[in-house]
Amino acid sequence: MNIQIFGSKKDFDTKKAERYFKERGIKAQFIDMKEKGMSKGEFNSVCQAVGGYEKLIDQNCKDKDLLALVTYIAEEDRVEKMLENQKIIKKPIVRNGKQATIGYQPDVWKEWK
Repeated sequence: MNIQIFGSKKDFDTKKAERYFKERGIKAQFIDMKEKGMSKGEFNSVCQAVGGYEKLIDQNCKDKDLLALVTYIAEEDRVEKMLENQKIIKKPIVRNGKQATIGYQPDVWKEWK
């Protein structure tokens, strides 16, 4: 397994995801989205795995102006705006190759090989 956890050091679900893999002796690479963020390729791969970028939008995002902007701008500009402002993306995003999940989902992770 090649596990990547995209999240925030202060995010509770990100910490739980890290602990889940650590307890099982599975190496996981943590990427702090505040420092580095996702590349366009990683973003597109995750979107494909989870069924579209709409599922990545955090409806509970603290920045309501950004949420409104991303919700109502033209669809072709939406992905670019999400990449520019990654705080609107739900966390954690856990990737294993071409597979990905959003949020804390141990039931899915235990099926991964």
